[in-house]
Amino acid sequence: MEIQLNHKKRNIIFGNVLIACIVSGMLSTALTTILLPVMDSFNVDASMGQWLTSSYSLVMGIMMPLTAYLINSVSTKRLYLISVELFIVGVILCILAPNFEIMLLGRVIQACSSGILTAMTQVIALTIFPAKKRGTAMGWYGLAVGVAPVIAPTLSGVISDQVGWRMVFVIVLVIAIITLIAAILTFEDVLETKKQKLDVGSFIASIFAFGGITLMVSSLASGDWKNINFIIISVAGILGMILFLYRQLHIEEPFLELRVVKNKSYLLSLIGSILLYFIVFGSSVMLPLYVQSIKGYPATISGFVTLPGAIVMAVLSPIAGKIYDKIGIRKLYIVSALLLFIANLGMSRITMDTSIWWACILNVFRYASIGCILTPIVTWGVSNIDSSLTSHGTALINTLRTIAGAIGSVVFVGIMTSVAANSSHINPGEAQLQGMSVSFIGMAIASAIFLIIGIWGVKDIKDENDFMQDDEIEIVV
Repeated sequence: MEIQLNHKKRNIIFGNVLIACIVSGMLSTALTTILLPVMDSFNVDASMGQWLTSSYSLVMGIMMPLTAYLINSVSTKRLYLISVELFIVGVILCILAPNFEIMLLGRVIQACSSGILTAMTQVIALTIFPAKKRGTAMGWYGLAVGVAPVIAPTLSGVISDQVGWRMVFVIVLVIAIITLIAAILTFEDVLETKKQKLDVGSFIASIFAFGGITLMVSSLASGDWKNINFIIISVAGILGMILFLYRQLHIEEPFLELRVVKNKSYLLSLIGSILLYFIVFGSSVMLPLYVQSIKGYPATISGFVTLPGAIVMAVLSPIAGKIYDKIGIRKLYIVSALLLFIANLGMSRITMDTSIWWACILNVFRYASIGCILTPIVTWGVSNIDSSLTSHGTALINTLRTIAGAIGSVVFVGIMTSVAANSSHINPGEAQLQGMSVSFIGMAIASAIFLIIGIWGVKDIKDENDFMQDDEIEIVV
């Protein structure tokens, strides 16, 4: 059937999925500040309680490759409603949880839903909007997935202190129910589907591959790499990845179409996204460590130092989308990459006498550069591939950049710790600062590579026929 979307209908559908994406994204990090009262409620220790946060990332990593199949096989409205309903079930379980096991089950269900919603929002934005407006739409998407998780810990902490941690989930539940009702009344099937058999072998291999690698990285971060469980997980992850890659390249209908990387623009977009997440997540813990461990300020001051960067990123994300729509990717990419390089280099020059507010300013520039390029680079890459591969392209980027972010955290924190340990001849604060400086030099090098990619291979889309001039588009389902 043919569906014609006017401007108003298109914005209603996109607004709905965006809100769902925001609330699911907020719950991905909300527990970081309320984990202690949750653990106290269920009388569990930190080693057990951390699964409420790490399981979310693990399940998201497993779900990402599956989203391509689901988006291509299940009608848009049905898949979206099922995802929101699943999310509501997960939230209700957390609200009513009488024990830790039920709470963990609720978190796993939430993560399953969040993985689908995150991917769906991207694919819908890149499909229902004409090419000349995709950058703006993806800018708002970037605001949802980039800023909501940053603000969520602060909001959840305040709510928990005032009325208890369960109220965090109650507020999210109310928003999710309103979103579900609105979707039932207004949503339509906007993505093309086809009959496709689920390749169970590929799905199982993807669980071992992406789940195993995520657990392997988490084990490295917690220092458990000498444990026999780490060896088993690592072997399972590596073998699972080899089997998954082989199978995708040798079956008629791949579970995740990897041949999409043959497109040069998409490949550069993929590499750029991986580098960005590697840098961003690798540095996410650096500034709080600097403010609290090195400079000796309380956590509140640490929050005030990091918050301006998040706000700037929030403001610039939709603006960057509009800029991309007007001038294309090349200039935006090069300026952002250059700014990221300079800011990381500046952070590596911080000394014990440097004001924390100078670090705050440098962090603002870092997040400004990230906000300007994080979603435009995905928009540009996916816009260069066939529309039938959009779900596969976004799923691959989401999966690999999530893993890259986890690896970045391990690598740069590891560098900082290692350098500090080898600088025992100076006082602990100076040693930690030296380790942080070396880590930021590493990020500057990664930023330089990111910049070189932009100068060498990133080009604006030349074919003006790709840009639809009519505000209304026809979608054949």
